[in-house]
Amino acid sequence: MSELSAKSEVPAFRIAADIGGTFTDVALLAPNGTLSTAKVPSTPDDYARGVLDGCREILSRDGISPGSLAEVLHASTVATNAILEGKGARTALVTTEGFRDVLEMRRIRVPRLYEPLYRKPAPLVARRFRYEVRERIGPRGEVLVALDEAGLERIAEAIAEAGIEAVAICFLHSYANPAHERRAGQILRQKLPGRFVTLSVDVLPEIREYERTSTTVINAYVAPPVGSYLRSLRKRLDGVGISAPLFMMQSSGGILDLESVLQRPAQVVESGPAAGVIGAGYVGRLAGYANIIALDVGGTTAKASVIENGRHLTTDEYEVGGGISLSSRLVKGGGYALRLPVIDVCEVGTGGGSIIRLNAAGNISIGPQSAGATPGPVCYGRGGNLPTVTDANVVLGYLNPEAIADGVVPIHAAAARDALQRQLADPLCRPVEDIAYGVVGIANALMARAVRSVTTSRGRDPRKFILFAFGGGGGLHAVDLAASLGIGCVVVPPAAGVFSAFGLLFSDIEFTQSQGMLIPLDAAQPARVAAAFETIEQEVLHRLARPPDSIRLRRRVDLRYAGQAFELTVDLPEGLLDADALDRLSDAFDAEHYRTYGHSLPRSHGREIVALRVVGTVIAERPEAKAVADGGGTAANNTATRRAYFGEHGWLETPVVGRGRLARPVLGPLIVEEADSTTIVPPGWLASLDARRNIVIEHQAE
Repeated sequence: MSELSAKSEVPAFRIAADIGGTFTDVALLAPNGTLSTAKVPSTPDDYARGVLDGCREILSRDGISPGSLAEVLHASTVATNAILEGKGARTALVTTEGFRDVLEMRRIRVPRLYEPLYRKPAPLVARRFRYEVRERIGPRGEVLVALDEAGLERIAEAIAEAGIEAVAICFLHSYANPAHERRAGQILRQKLPGRFVTLSVDVLPEIREYERTSTTVINAYVAPPVGSYLRSLRKRLDGVGISAPLFMMQSSGGILDLESVLQRPAQVVESGPAAGVIGAGYVGRLAGYANIIALDVGGTTAKASVIENGRHLTTDEYEVGGGISLSSRLVKGGGYALRLPVIDVCEVGTGGGSIIRLNAAGNISIGPQSAGATPGPVCYGRGGNLPTVTDANVVLGYLNPEAIADGVVPIHAAAARDALQRQLADPLCRPVEDIAYGVVGIANALMARAVRSVTTSRGRDPRKFILFAFGGGGGLHAVDLAASLGIGCVVVPPAAGVFSAFGLLFSDIEFTQSQGMLIPLDAAQPARVAAAFETIEQEVLHRLARPPDSIRLRRRVDLRYAGQAFELTVDLPEGLLDADALDRLSDAFDAEHYRTYGHSLPRSHGREIVALRVVGTVIAERPEAKAVADGGGTAANNTATRRAYFGEHGWLETPVVGRGRLARPVLGPLIVEEADSTTIVPPGWLASLDARRNIVIEHQAE
């Protein structure tokens, strides 16, 4: 049974779908813990169609009626894509007089220091659609200038004439007193029926005008496309008899019901990457791995995140849309600030479908452009003519030369080799296998950048972690990547190729609420802080709409040293909130600051509370997942061999086996081939299975 206490109803069948750039993965969990999976091509013209295709396939194959499903869980990049592709709603911003250009000024940072002609991404709201209204709230919540309601009504008329679809309202210091924003919301909703109107006090009631404005604008910008997609998906699920509630993965790692997502869609901007991290944490706990670097290599991107002492790390310092999606206190200004809880994930545009080109200097360049699901890599035979990382893996003999994805995707190995030969090897006058091996090495170096962003850049030593690899390409790249980082152990879980869908099945319903409170820690009155927490907790309980005894509440505090511009978030010690608890909170902050930055300051230096946070999690009982039966791939039951290229070792006749063959340790070189993924074990590494049927690959000392 699950580690969590049984509080809520035990679900029947639960199904999860994760949309990737190349494939849509579906996983089904039965009441007895049996896990079934399916992998179908993504459908970029209509992503919902791919979700339905996967659901129908798995239900039909397992003989389960659509009405037997208790929950449908979903992770999607629809919000992210709206930002990256500039296809969000036509959005207006209504703000305090004098603050029209906050989105332009940002933080006055340039992320590319040696690029004098660098131009920031255009704001999501054009200047002509940013409207100023006369009003003013002071930092302590005092009304300095009354709200000009007549002016607001004129703004509503202008918004209607401009054909605006969504409106973001963000007034100065509204976190201290929301009255003006609330009233403005009432007026605009009345004057603009049918349009999405969102308030910063509902999205991010905290200090920092740019981050608060940007986050509120993102919420408005993605709301119509996210709403259109999710309502369409809901309707189509109903049409095939799947009437179970629909839940969406949040960027923070929890899931949220459909209606809540429709009101706060900014919370699902990084929906997809979060699911795999949750799955890695779940499997890691069961298998006894406390410190994990989760590596998810998909068709379009590679993502890295850290699980430390069994808990994933979260941040609210995040930018999206700047070419690389990452959380960083140092690299700023390349994207749009999203200050909401996000699992600390770094994502780079290097996946199986990433296109390989020669740049202007004649060097090999990989991504971020991807061949995607259509036309896909050259080896898929769907019309793609630009070589990709997947094509390089085919040339090296790592991937099955006949078909992958349990036979769903035929492989045209000769076409892949020809594309690399003509477009890369011939111009560089090098053997095609050397070029392919070099491509994989460059891809690994780019993935290492993502790993370092969440480890060494966070004060963590990657050598003290295991590398937990999943996604369709995780097992292909993990061992060489681990070697480059000094990591001695790689773990590849069952169902690695559909692991993000698996992670959805073990995500908890969760809601986070924050409230700004800028006060010196030494001057904080425990009773006042406790009362503020209780108010936030009531909001969380209201949003989750479940009995209080079925919800676990976690109190967190944003702290900084006096004079600092940014803060760190730490858990409030459990128990009575008194002076001693605040003293221990200071110690926890010092420890986190030391771990992150390598130093802390003496007690004589002041500390400040910046914001309070409450995370509410619904406690649910779930069956423990049983490993997917070994199957698929040409070598599931019989040992075969295939020539594979291993750099300095050259071409080696390499055993190709199924996971079950690793019941006894096997020394590389080795190819472990499964229905949804392939794992490469180079020479000098030993592969075996642990008690949870995870593949464990360890470096052997020479």
